[in-house]
Amino acid sequence: MKQPQALDVMRKLLADADVFVQNLAPGATQRLGLDYDTLSKRYPRLIVCDVSGYGADGPLRDKKAYDLLIQSEAGFLSITGSEGAPAKAGCSIADIAAGMYGYTNILAALIERGQTGRGKRIDVSMLESMVEWMSYPLYYAIDGQTPPRQAGASHATIFPYGPFKAGDGKTVMLGLQNEREWKQFCEIVVRRPELPADDRYSTNSRRAQHREELTRIIVEAFSRMSAAQVIERLDEAGIANARMNDMHDVWQHEQLEARQRWTQVRTPSGEIPALFPPGMTAADEPRMDAVPALGEHTDAILRELGFDAQAMERLRDAGAI
Repeated sequence: MKQPQALDVMRKLLADADVFVQNLAPGATQRLGLDYDTLSKRYPRLIVCDVSGYGADGPLRDKKAYDLLIQSEAGFLSITGSEGAPAKAGCSIADIAAGMYGYTNILAALIERGQTGRGKRIDVSMLESMVEWMSYPLYYAIDGQTPPRQAGASHATIFPYGPFKAGDGKTVMLGLQNEREWKQFCEIVVRRPELPADDRYSTNSRRAQHREELTRIIVEAFSRMSAAQVIERLDEAGIANARMNDMHDVWQHEQLEARQRWTQVRTPSGEIPALFPPGMTAADEPRMDAVPALGEHTDAILRELGFDAQAMERLRDAGAI
């Protein structure tokens, strides 16, 4: 992009583009003449989406940002994991959050452009995206109140709600929501109908206060059953539950299979399975093209823009492509 010839190609691409998305370091697009203020004069209908770690201004504008660092900066690690052992999310949620807010803002900007005839600039930061996702625990701590504690895979304020080991070594996730379900759980699942009358467990706050001893009671009851038997009783009692699947289990998930959620996508290394976009089915014929190899479409794009073989060779000689 620092080659003048490459910028010429970019300007040709922008001539009939709807959206320009970039995540270069703050200030880089201004140096290249690819910032919104410059581009909007030439392409007034263009929507420019800038994605960065901390935003286009402010004291941390130039600070380097990676997914884990933003998870930490946004407070996510302070409520995730176990006490004394903070844990990051298993996938890059800060990157994904910024991408999703870029996506939704672009869709809104396209609708707005249909009414005004003009494009706009969208400034998405990873930090702001992640803090928005943190709103539930954030409001627990408003005005100096106590934030949720680190509770591992358990719920911070509801009990029993989280993972429990069954007798076959597998883990079952379950979640109780009210006193009716607690009574059903005691009678049908753990077969301890006397527990709801025990003052230590008569309300959710008291169960949370005595979660260690109650955990021992539940695990002891589950130890006499397999995970499948525990889930069978939970379903009978109308208690929400789930298996703790690993990635191999998800590839084989019967619900995804029954709903025909998988298709095949070509890549340079062969075909791979891929999920249809949520909300869409094969009948919608969603566009899921092959994953291109690096540079696979360079010549085709340049020909579309009017470059002949000699011009493309000059671009290669200059290191612009």
